[in-house]
Amino acid sequence: MRSGHRLGRQFGWLWGAYGTSALGTWLAFGAFPLIAVQVLHAGPEQVAALSSVGALAGAAAAVPLGPWVEFRRKRPVLIGTDLVRFAALLTIPAAFALGVLSFVQLLLVSVVVAAADITFRAASGAYLKTLLPAEHLLVANARFESTAWTTTVIGPPLGGAAIGLLGPVVTVAADAVSYLLSALGIGAAGGREPRPERRRVARVRAGDLLDGWRYILADPTLRPLFFNTAAFNGLVMATDALLAVLMLGRLGFAPWQYGLAFAAPAIGGLLGSRLARPLTTRFGQHRVLVVAGTLRAIWPIGLAFLGPGTGGLLLVMGVELGLIFCCGVFNPVYATYRLERTAPDRVARTLSAWTVTTRVSTALLTAVWGVLGGLLGPHTAIGLAGVLLLATPLLLPRRAATTGSTTPGNEQRCTPLPVPGERADMRLLT
Repeated sequence: MRSGHRLGRQFGWLWGAYGTSALGTWLAFGAFPLIAVQVLHAGPEQVAALSSVGALAGAAAAVPLGPWVEFRRKRPVLIGTDLVRFAALLTIPAAFALGVLSFVQLLLVSVVVAAADITFRAASGAYLKTLLPAEHLLVANARFESTAWTTTVIGPPLGGAAIGLLGPVVTVAADAVSYLLSALGIGAAGGREPRPERRRVARVRAGDLLDGWRYILADPTLRPLFFNTAAFNGLVMATDALLAVLMLGRLGFAPWQYGLAFAAPAIGGLLGSRLARPLTTRFGQHRVLVVAGTLRAIWPIGLAFLGPGTGGLLLVMGVELGLIFCCGVFNPVYATYRLERTAPDRVARTLSAWTVTTRVSTALLTAVWGVLGGLLGPHTAIGLAGVLLLATPLLLPRRAATTGSTTPGNEQRCTPLPVPGERADMRLLT
């Protein structure tokens, strides 16, 4: 943490809290599908519903929280959402120990966690902006990014080994504890956070709920990136439940192999994130955004050819390595591009609207692909998603954006911000 002290004690605590939470998340990688498949004996449709219904309901619950967060101190919000996630996740091992764990409970917990995740994400970028001066934000962003990929490499193999020895419920308990430690770390950061400017109307009005979407859709460069995010994330994540059922069920991979298949390729993300800044310096932000965004779309179709044994495991690892490397380059540039276009007083609402839409599109497509997996078979459904992903580069911005937001009435420049503490997924955008 010595390098972290140069950004101050508060950042050091925040960085440590993020690392702890990210490691806990990756220890529990795939735990919900595993519990559904191995403990509750759920099929493809139920596993898909676990992801889709929970995300949809969680996103709906989070919609009014974006405008609410905008006008409140962010550190208490971050601590509160961490504690909510801790309490919700802890009910799963408790119910399992009592012999009353059900699929309905998994759904309810996924709803609560999804809403808390979105709220945390909406508050975290705005909080970091008050914590550090503008010239240190890129350094902080690089540290969060490196930490994310490091925990991605370490967490799933350890979690897979723990699942093999102790069962998937234990890793959910570890994930819950990581949120408690994250809350304690953010609380220990201390310091005084400036109070946001009070709004004239104390209550959130119905029209306020749409402010984030209005802002995004009015901006000619945010708008295509917004639709690209929703389509790409939705199609990539729609196949995850099918992969879990296919690898852990029909193809007979062990839990540790399933974890390894998605953890080892995260080294590509670490390399890609380190290359993002020099590539942007040499070739320009827009060119890197378009090229990396195009290249990442060509890999997932390879998963349609997944088979059993060592060859199948190497295929998954190879596809994920290429995909994650391209995402590692794309994600920091994407986050910078998006937040440079967002005015400071719109960060929470914009991030909230963006995340809600991404979660909803992912949930809907996951539900659709669950049905397709049952009708057509997992291989065909995964291949169809891969074909559609090839069209997503058409939604990337075609022209380089000018620095700062140009939306009328919001000309103020916003420095790019990372989003610390979010539940990581190696193939999801921030």
